[in-house]
Amino acid sequence: MKLQLQIKMNENLFLRNPELTELGRNIVKHGIQLISQNGFEAFTFKKLAEVIGTTEAGVYRYFENKHLLLLYIIAWYWGWLEYHIGFQTNNVTDPVVKLKKVIKLLATAVVDDSTTNYIDESLLHQIIISEGSKAYLTKQVGEDNKHQFFKPYKDLCAVIGDVILACSPKYKYPRSLATTIIEMAHFQNFFMNNLPSLTDFGKNKAESDIVLFLNDLVFSSIKKG
Repeated sequence: MKLQLQIKMNENLFLRNPELTELGRNIVKHGIQLISQNGFEAFTFKKLAEVIGTTEAGVYRYFENKHLLLLYIIAWYWGWLEYHIGFQTNNVTDPVVKLKKVIKLLATAVVDDSTTNYIDESLLHQIIISEGSKAYLTKQVGEDNKHQFFKPYKDLCAVIGDVILACSPKYKYPRSLATTIIEMAHFQNFFMNNLPSLTDFGKNKAESDIVLFLNDLVFSSIKKG
């Protein structure tokens, strides 16, 4: 029997746990698909309800608004990515090799995880790249932070920061560098595919070039530190 990965979610993100019903899982599944296809601004619960064959009120029974649904799927992704990084680096003892592995995982395309049967991580990764900053670049970021909606992202940054410190114990800025790696991986990918003059990777459009750039940036920084 195939094991199914479950990510523990902040209960303040939803009114009813979507994992527990077929409708809830469809809301998350098709919400990801619609946001990926059309963008977050064009996404509405009315359109989502039409796709999954329910009422708009039915969607609102699970999520108070679309901002909380976005926060939910993004928080889920960070939790899944932390697990994925731990799984992929579990037997790596050399911290330099581990950090390079982490950078590659952050900067390259994600393959859909068969252990999560209703969430397409490859689509969710693209949402993180193009829409992820909309989760916290809001007027209510302080209130959202009080509810610990960003804890999965903070936990992931702490994990990466620990790997950085394992490579360079005296480095002063492990958390700052960890967030820089994550955000830079996403920004460079977005620029490469949409605003190529803002990168050095617009011609070849190769994620491997972003990996090389991040390795150069990170290891140059921690050697100086």
